[in-house]
Amino acid sequence: MSEKIKSVITCDLDGKIETLSKDAVKLFGYTEDEMVGKGRVSDFSDGEIVLGHVVNWLNEAVQKGKWEGNTVFMHKNGKEIPCQIKITPTKNKNGEHIGYCGVTTPLKDKTPDEVRPKINFLTKIFKWMVIMRLPFLSATFVPIFAGAAVTSMLGYQVSWDWLGLTLLAGSLLHIGTNTSNDYFDHMSGTDALNYNYSNKGLNGGSRSIQMGLISPKGILIVAIVTFSLSAIIGVPLIMKSGLPILWLGLIGFFSGLFYTAPPFRFSSRKGMGELLIGLNFGPLMVAGSALVQTGQLLPEAFLAGIPIGFLIAAVVYMNEFPDYDSDKATGKNTLIVVLGPEKARAGYVALVASAFASIIVLVLNGTVPMLSLIALLAVYFGFSATRTLYKYYNNRLLQPANWGTIIMHSVTGILFCIGIWNG
Repeated sequence: MSEKIKSVITCDLDGKIETLSKDAVKLFGYTEDEMVGKGRVSDFSDGEIVLGHVVNWLNEAVQKGKWEGNTVFMHKNGKEIPCQIKITPTKNKNGEHIGYCGVTTPLKDKTPDEVRPKINFLTKIFKWMVIMRLPFLSATFVPIFAGAAVTSMLGYQVSWDWLGLTLLAGSLLHIGTNTSNDYFDHMSGTDALNYNYSNKGLNGGSRSIQMGLISPKGILIVAIVTFSLSAIIGVPLIMKSGLPILWLGLIGFFSGLFYTAPPFRFSSRKGMGELLIGLNFGPLMVAGSALVQTGQLLPEAFLAGIPIGFLIAAVVYMNEFPDYDSDKATGKNTLIVVLGPEKARAGYVALVASAFASIIVLVLNGTVPMLSLIALLAVYFGFSATRTLYKYYNNRLLQPANWGTIIMHSVTGILFCIGIWNG
């Protein structure tokens, strides 16, 4: 590789490639047709380098006007290329920051190992957080704590040991679902076609396979191991609570595995995926948590799970908007694909409105105490997310609505649990 090559690539703020020079084509082996409007600059780097260094490089480029240093890039054929790169921010005619420009020169007198950025221990831990999508386990924590809150409300003593075991089993089941979904979305080609994925993992899966953080076989092994550990931990829960907890666990397992796995691919069945997520992370998980504590399937627990189910369905629903193009191209018929993004906006409003309306109904009919109405404070996040959705439903600026919906689910769940537990 000649040092005379000077690759120039520009991208937007998400790293989506906008221009690719002739030398960039020579250096990386991709054509313009393959990458412009279809790829991201992170496609040229090892995933650990992206997680551990690239964000800091970009921040320094913005603060100081440029970042310059050595790193290792990946050729299309998988070969590592030692390079020197200068990153500068790009701006529009109004002086607004709109992206980045990277000027890269291969280093013929260096080996990849000589210029490879060091990966620290925290980055390696963070890598596994990304692979398993650990920050999103709040979807499991909220309903399980709600089940404990209902238990306390009805006068039963909450066992923190059994609650901890329930949280562990539920979390492992959730991780198994996340990783198996990533595997089957990779195998179907959905994630490979997804150009609008979020760098924060909000939509488009974890991207861990695409970033090279783990192989498809590796993530399948993680899914099998975590599903298996969840089943093992479930044994004492079954011994304590009886067969009903087994049936609830099996429903969660099969609907989680086949959310993206053939032959069912529930996520592709025109609303079946959203419905199953709402049921599993709402009424069924709340009821299962209370079942472990009391040994009974409590109607109050099922009912208390309804608003939580609506809200987690809203989270998934919102995250499906940016995935519209890739989902449609691969036959993943989510409700956003079925309705079309513009019309589907009303569905989000319906989910959020149903969640908060159901809390009011549960209070009025005496299922949960009056204090539970404090959960209505979280409706602010719903209003804010709705405004953003209606304006930016087909734009990268939708991300605050994604975050707002996640926050709304968590805050509502926390306040709802406090209201039930202390009412």
